[in-house]
Amino acid sequence: MTQQVKHFIDGEFVTSNSDKLIPVTNPATQEVIAQVPCATAEEMTRAVESAKAAFLTWKEVPVSERARLMMRFAHLLKEHQAEIADIICRELGKTVEDAKGDVWRGIEVVEQAANIPSLMMGETVENVARSIDTYSYIQPLGVCAGITPFNFPAMIPLWMFPMAIACGNTFILKPSEQDPMTVNKIAELFVQAGAPKGVLQVVHGAKEQVDAILHHPDIKAISFVGSVNVGQYIYKTGTDNLKRVQAFAGAKNHMVIMPDANKQQVVNALVGASVGAAGQRCMAISVAVFVGAAAEWIPEVAAAIGKVRPGVYTDPNAAYGPQISPQARARVLSLIEQGKKEGATCVLDGSDCKVEGYPDGNWVGPTVFSNVTTEMEIYKQEIFGPVLTTMQVPTLQDALKVVNDSPYGNGTSIFTASGAAARKYQHEVEVGQVGINIPIPVPLPFFSFTGWKGSFYGDQHAYGKQAVRFYTETKTITARWFDDDIPVSGPNMSINLR
Repeated sequence: MTQQVKHFIDGEFVTSNSDKLIPVTNPATQEVIAQVPCATAEEMTRAVESAKAAFLTWKEVPVSERARLMMRFAHLLKEHQAEIADIICRELGKTVEDAKGDVWRGIEVVEQAANIPSLMMGETVENVARSIDTYSYIQPLGVCAGITPFNFPAMIPLWMFPMAIACGNTFILKPSEQDPMTVNKIAELFVQAGAPKGVLQVVHGAKEQVDAILHHPDIKAISFVGSVNVGQYIYKTGTDNLKRVQAFAGAKNHMVIMPDANKQQVVNALVGASVGAAGQRCMAISVAVFVGAAAEWIPEVAAAIGKVRPGVYTDPNAAYGPQISPQARARVLSLIEQGKKEGATCVLDGSDCKVEGYPDGNWVGPTVFSNVTTEMEIYKQEIFGPVLTTMQVPTLQDALKVVNDSPYGNGTSIFTASGAAARKYQHEVEVGQVGINIPIPVPLPFFSFTGWKGSFYGDQHAYGKQAVRFYTETKTITARWFDDDIPVSGPNMSINLR
């Protein structure tokens, strides 16, 4: 009998009463490996009420104790990294190493959450006026929520709830219905680490459950990662309901290649950054902009990418796995066909990819286009598959124009041996995360993940110091203590302190 994924509500894993069940399938075989329930209205209410009640006591727990919880949690995640990665492989199809990397990048954020005492320090100034001191405290918001995508089922939830909970909030997590089992294992480890009842809730479902989160008056802040259309909807609906929202949305990341770059480094970087994880990364490089004579390298890049092959996670030679679903595969294939019709040159075509022994898998082979222009849909759309589009421009300034004219601003890279070119690019490019001779510039969690433009809706970004600001409010106190030896002056009729 196929297992039903459980909710984690009020400190226990519970079987849902819902009659709406979504199949969870192995994307390499289409085998149904589990069923995920869409939480009922009653279950959603119970989760919020539990989180609301837990907040009253959790916010009073000393910040040092909250930090120690994160230390224990990080330790357990490291101990169980391989086990979590195996779940990711089965429900998402990632290769083993990629799945382990997914878990590890999440662990790094939990380690940063263990630094919460220093991150929550306020400010103080003595004698802002005569015998008056001003100081600020950073305090939690209340019940927060996270809505996460399928492509990083460990890392992105771990971007969210550890920082929120370390700040003193409680948290409701709605993971992707396409790979929900990873989060349940993580929640189990969080309980083992000593998390109190009600501090974390995990509810499963689809749009109806997301809307319940967006409209519930007791949820104060929402973090979302996903597609651009959904991100816009989350941001608008959440803010219309007077919630604090950070919504990480679509991306179209460019790598600019200068003629003075190290060719082999460029080739290696483009192979991994374009087709790694089947292209299902919001920070994948999907556009390579070759400047001047560097365009001569496109055939070599295509040849190197052509040596890469997808496969199942049990195959140690597989470079990446399948698309998450038949629908995702069909979308990628339709965009490949669109690119051909629009006049781009398909240098390498992975449309007819097959993996021996797995005829029903959602396979797309590595694909490379040249002679792509900014008017083509294959350039405009976030493909989210193992497809690299390449362009040629005469100068660095032309490359900057291409990148800056894009509506997205998640990540970008430049490969060059010139410090002057790199300095000009990092200064002038209108993108939040920039790599210099690094293809995927995802910052470590003591910085923040800082997408710009149409890649992000909100004011404060994920993890790092900005996450602390997102999940907290600042309370500023101005205080005077009277000394009986000092004569009492008359009324102060102005706004000025004296």
